[in-house]
Amino acid sequence: MNFWSSESHQACLFGRVVTKVNEVNEVKEVNIAIFVSGSGTNCENLIKYFADSESVKIALVVSNKSDAYALVRAENLGVPTAVAPKADLNNPDVMMPLLQKYDIGFIVLAGFLPLVPNFLIDAYPHKIINIHPTLLPKYGGKGMWGHHVHEAVKAAGETETGMTVHWVTPVCDAGEIIAQYKVPLSPDDTADDIAEKEHQLEMKYFPKEVEKIIKTL
Repeated sequence: MNFWSSESHQACLFGRVVTKVNEVNEVKEVNIAIFVSGSGTNCENLIKYFADSESVKIALVVSNKSDAYALVRAENLGVPTAVAPKADLNNPDVMMPLLQKYDIGFIVLAGFLPLVPNFLIDAYPHKIINIHPTLLPKYGGKGMWGHHVHEAVKAAGETETGMTVHWVTPVCDAGEIIAQYKVPLSPDDTADDIAEKEHQLEMKYFPKEVEKIIKTL
């Protein structure tokens, strides 16, 4: 088994919402796991956004790639990490104990490339979301990730692009849309320009959307 995880800071029970009590209010805290495959700018942005939250804790960052820079970002910010290559990701005997260990109640995909296995979707009904760098249903599905998406938008001569937050289902990029944010494009924009414009939307709006969703749980 290739699975490993960093030092645990707390042991919890799967699927529960941890309750913290302070002098004034009783606050329910949801532990989130971020799944990521790459650099992790969204991952870092989410960790920083919720750093002082009493209702949300980024409790774990999981990557299918051991060299994903997202793991370094998370560790630098004091968040436990784990690597789950394909065999482990698709093994409930590996993934479920890991998520139980950190009492994960919600999963955010932030640039996570593999399909989420059905057992995780069943274990977290309406509790897994994904961010996609276009206005779905356009430019979604197999092969539509990273720069491939922005090159396709450029090639099609689109006058706008944007980001989509959606629920995760067994079908890639086909889950119900939660929110979309748009930005206009110029004919002179390169694929790199398009990527930067869309990325700015992610930095501004994605943490806020996660926060809104958590408040409905």
